[in-house]
Amino acid sequence: MHLCDVTMFYTAHGGGVRRYLRAKRRWASNQEGARYTLLTPGERVAKRGNHWLLPAPMLPFSHGYRFPLRRAPWIKTLVEMAPDVIEAGDPYRLARAALTAADRLGVPVTAFMHSDLPRFVEQRFGDWAGRRAQTYLLNLYSAFDAVQVPSLGLANRMRALGLNNVVWQPLGVDADRFDPALRHSVVREWMNLADDVRLLVFAGRYAREKNIDILLDAMRLLGKDYQLLLIGPDMPPSNLSNVKAYSEFCDSVQLARFLASADALVHAGDQETFGLIVLEGMASGLPAIGVRGGALPELITPEVGVLAQPRDAASLAQAVRDLFAQDWRAMGQAARCRVDRHFRWEVLVQQQHAFYRALQAGTFKHESYVQASEISHAGF
Repeated sequence: MHLCDVTMFYTAHGGGVRRYLRAKRRWASNQEGARYTLLTPGERVAKRGNHWLLPAPMLPFSHGYRFPLRRAPWIKTLVEMAPDVIEAGDPYRLARAALTAADRLGVPVTAFMHSDLPRFVEQRFGDWAGRRAQTYLLNLYSAFDAVQVPSLGLANRMRALGLNNVVWQPLGVDADRFDPALRHSVVREWMNLADDVRLLVFAGRYAREKNIDILLDAMRLLGKDYQLLLIGPDMPPSNLSNVKAYSEFCDSVQLARFLASADALVHAGDQETFGLIVLEGMASGLPAIGVRGGALPELITPEVGVLAQPRDAASLAQAVRDLFAQDWRAMGQAARCRVDRHFRWEVLVQQQHAFYRALQAGTFKHESYVQASEISHAGF
């Protein structure tokens, strides 16, 4: 089977979508009869193995993302590739290109909902804009054979809005790369931390939906007994003595070392459709502090972490204190076990390919898949 992913959500500087696509490519390279192709925007026409690029202009202030203006070149290239299944990874022009190419080829087409567009738009422009984005998204995604979503909450919300072709497909983590054994004292020495100071870490883009301002306010309340390491491009310097920013691109090898050397991961974002950095922290043996919003409550159960109220710095600071008042090291061990049981990429991608094969064979039926509302959180 030849699967082709097409998306604008791909840059050389990391990101959750990039890690997802690389995991699929890695899995397919080791499977007999599996062929994988990735098509993304770039500076110019290029082909790097099974990664094809077509030119598109850079989006300002977007950390390297490019936005295709014309669909025709993308449709033409997809048709020439002649895949058996096409997956669109964004809800913009390339999604329409995928639909047109699949129709011309007579092959199934699926989408992966990596971002919650209606809520993203609503937060920036208000309720009216969020409702228009919702209408746009429902009209677009209803044309696909199936729409994959990474969390139960998002699956149920999309079904409640009337999108009936939803499939729950969790994301995963490279549990061999993110490993508690990578913990090293050099990180604390570099930060000049005393042994009794608890080191918190967050890694990601500096974007509004990550609620970095709330996280910094919480650190102001926590004081000198806690230190935060912020990792990611364009992270702003902080005037707080207990916050240090590593404002550069951090590859997975560096990130894995930083995570394993911390004491807990903290995430103030309340719009995550999944939260890969939380999973990578858990794989590194860290307990997690998050908020009751987005998909984080599906990952952070009481055995592995503590949840705070969304956009509430005092609640987030108290959640940090509550975590370290418990046996937080045991919670970190439980977090690693949870990843090993449920979130290894090799298992999840294999399950996903069974879904692709059903699409290709014409045997996929939405009603034959377990509805997200019927899946027990405790059993996952």
